[in-house]
Amino acid sequence: MVNTSSFNHRSSADDVLRDQNLGGQVIIVTGANTGIGYETARSLAAAGASVIATCRTAEKAAATKQRLMQRYPEGTVETAVMDLASLVSVSDFCTQLSHSKIDIVICNAGVVAPKYTETSEGFEQTVGVCHVGHFLLVKKLLPKILSAPAPRIIMVSSESHRTPSRLDFDALPYPRAKFRPMKAYGQAKLCNALMAVELHRRFADQGLTACYLHPGTMVTTEIGRDSALVRIVMRLARPFTKSANQGAATSVFCAIWDDCSELGGNYFSHSAKAKPSAETANTEAATRLWELSERWLREKGFDG
Repeated sequence: MVNTSSFNHRSSADDVLRDQNLGGQVIIVTGANTGIGYETARSLAAAGASVIATCRTAEKAAATKQRLMQRYPEGTVETAVMDLASLVSVSDFCTQLSHSKIDIVICNAGVVAPKYTETSEGFEQTVGVCHVGHFLLVKKLLPKILSAPAPRIIMVSSESHRTPSRLDFDALPYPRAKFRPMKAYGQAKLCNALMAVELHRRFADQGLTACYLHPGTMVTTEIGRDSALVRIVMRLARPFTKSANQGAATSVFCAIWDDCSELGGNYFSHSAKAKPSAETANTEAATRLWELSERWLREKGFDG
């Protein structure tokens, strides 16, 4: 059992997983080649989980596997190519996945697009990567996820889910004419939160637990890979913020915390339950987002 009272904003993923044995657990971590994603995958592998670490390119996947296997030569680690900016890539990953059951999916990958850019299928990139790609991933893997004894889906959201205060369906995905990088990011992170809420509402009776979290402020990450300004700000702030290992703590906490009744549909920060924005309780918005996301997939030829 996890002793929740012993963790705080300085706790690391290794602290949370100390003395844990995750043998037999199959866990997918998206965006696992760097930053929070890498530390999430690494710490879970160290605790004995069978980790599937997804990366955007074959080169990143190969380098990530080499790093992980050098650290844990006895571990069970797979890497796979999955570019969340391409629904074809997401679909191919799901089709090629040989595992019969998936215990946990940690939807970690994200991006802040500094200017208006589109994914392969024409979605604004920030919402396309953070939400649409993850939505297809979860939809296609749901049968394997629900076949696990106690399945979990963990959405790495952000405190940025509070801005905007309401999900603006007229600006979703963000239109080119109104594009603002951080507003698009806030919309995307609110989508992550509402997706977790709706997942839990729809599938809790089938044993699924879904939640969402804030990893920490300005932790080391590749989220600003397309923006020189974001990278500079993050470098300047780094000495005063969490390390990547600390940033991964809440993700792994949500993966192993025993109390599913407290976990499901809720928001976490610093390895503890936290208060989210009021919009996350808007069940109408959560359902509307789910139905809109399904429609987007159908229109692009992906039925999930």
